Amino acid sequence: MLPAGVWRERAAAHEARAQALTRAHRERAARREAHPVEDFLFTYYSYKPAVLHRWHPGAGVELADAASDARATWRWYRAGETPGSVVVDGAGIRAERGALVANVARILRATAGRAPGFGCFGLHEWAMVYRQADHRHPVPLRLGQEATDAVVEAHDLRCTHFDAFRFFTPDAVPRNRDAPTRDRQAELEQPGCLHAGMDLYKWAVKLGPLAPGEVLLDAFELARDIRELDMRASPYDLRDWGYDPVPIETPDGKAAYVRAQRAFAERGRPIRARLLAAAAV
Repeated sequence: MLPAGVWRERAAAHEARAQALTRAHRERAARREAHPVEDFLFTYYSYKPAVLHRWHPGAGVELADAASDARATWRWYRAGETPGSVVVDGAGIRAERGALVANVARILRATAGRAPGFGCFGLHEWAMVYRQADHRHPVPLRLGQEATDAVVEAHDLRCTHFDAFRFFTPDAVPRNRDAPTRDRQAELEQPGCLHAGMDLYKWAVKLGPLAPGEVLLDAFELARDIRELDMRASPYDLRDWGYDPVPIETPDGKAAYVRAQRAFAERGRPIRARLLAAAAV
């Protein structure tokens, strides 16, 4: 049970934090401007900023004196055991979305139980432009097409994440060590993967009110920071946007990438644990 003063303070702090995290994107959207790095979390995942602004206490947390609050009318909330209180309707969520919650828990559990891998060097982005003139982002290639293709050919592609692998060009697909599929996601997902770290944000959103709001924003911030490394290590030249490259085609660049990758895996570990706990309640 959270006293009214406590949960209202947490909800207000959450809203202020969410406002800061989404302000630049909302202002660009109002001007019809796009950003090749910062807008990714709002376009690829297709979750509107409003998703981040709504605070939830998480499963099993009762909010005192909340019956007159707007959240009492929100979907998947119900009256608590104490008169005037409100609680997340975990049973209702599972009755309607049980298969989804179970799948999220299955992927989180399998990923958490696997040793992280740090030998991919972000080459998934390079494989997405391999031997192809049309690219996903309207940004020039840092090394040009021919040299970019040569980097791919000089390395062992070992992408384990289906949602990265599915964007490989046809010529890059057979060069990958494995062939990830959606059905094999729990089998292949590993905590060192940048995209697995970014997906913690997706899993937090899919869990809805079961996930505490603070965990949702932690997952979003992690995904935002991972996305920056993802693009700095990509073949795109983003220096005009203020991003210095991480040249993974060089030994120093590889070392820098792995250091950052390890740090992100460590940041993701407690977030994954809390989401798994929320999914299991």
